Amino acid sequence: MDDRTKTAALALVVLVGILTTFALSHFVDARRPQAKLTTADESLYLNAKTAKRLSLGFNGLAADWYWMRSLQYVGRKILAVDENTAIDDLGQLDLKLLAPLLENATTLDPEFLDPYEYAAVVLPAIDVKEAIRITRKGIDANPNAWRLYQHLGYIYWQQGDYVTAGEVYRRGAQLPGAPFWMEAMKARMAAEGGSRSTAREIYARMLEQSADDKVKDMARRRLMQLDSLDQRDGLRKVLAMYQKRSGRCPANWREIEHVLRAIDAPVDTSGAPLDPSGAPYVLQSAKCEVGLDQKSEILTR
Repeated sequence: MDDRTKTAALALVVLVGILTTFALSHFVDARRPQAKLTTADESLYLNAKTAKRLSLGFNGLAADWYWMRSLQYVGRKILAVDENTAIDDLGQLDLKLLAPLLENATTLDPEFLDPYEYAAVVLPAIDVKEAIRITRKGIDANPNAWRLYQHLGYIYWQQGDYVTAGEVYRRGAQLPGAPFWMEAMKARMAAEGGSRSTAREIYARMLEQSADDKVKDMARRRLMQLDSLDQRDGLRKVLAMYQKRSGRCPANWREIEHVLRAIDAPVDTSGAPLDPSGAPYVLQSAKCEVGLDQKSEILTR
């Protein structure tokens, strides 16, 4: 057996060993009882540098494994509380291993962009400093990836730091292939950083650009919530006009259905206006206020 054949055989043995280890880990994870939030999290076992040293050159494969562990880790926590919890609102969960898992994935494969995006969307509610650090780490490793600037700008926008967010968008806009709206976001941050229109632009671009289905679903829900806020503002104006004219709040939506239809508001068979998810708004006559139906998707976080 020549040296080339020996090397190929050894590589095959190593690869089979790694795949077997990963498969065994998946088998154990799949049959592990659901962990309660009150119990201690499982150990990470290896830090990023050690994992990279032991991966024997199969860094991409090991990075994929840590990435999948990150998703499984969050998924188990969500299912233990509420499966409708949005991934950008996980602060109530004890996700202390998420940052180390993402750190391992990005150390093993610095050019793997999905974990950086996940860190930017999920981690701010848990540990904003780690979210910023890991996203900046991604920028350092991938200096021409304009999407990482988009994600970093999103983190700073969430924190209300519109000056830094605008500067991040400006830097990202200068990269090859960056879309025109990245430059426009800098001006928008300076003029109306905290406005609904800015939020709508950010989530619309996230829905358009993200490759992660969970991130896209989160952006879609946030856009519906913004649309609902605008709709409820409009409905409150209609209620206020009716109250001013008649001296009371309408007892039901049917009393003002003709007004709602005149302004092209979608209504159901009872005359109730519908929110963006298709659920009827609730008329709170005692307060002359508009509420959300308990079944509305707008309420799911």
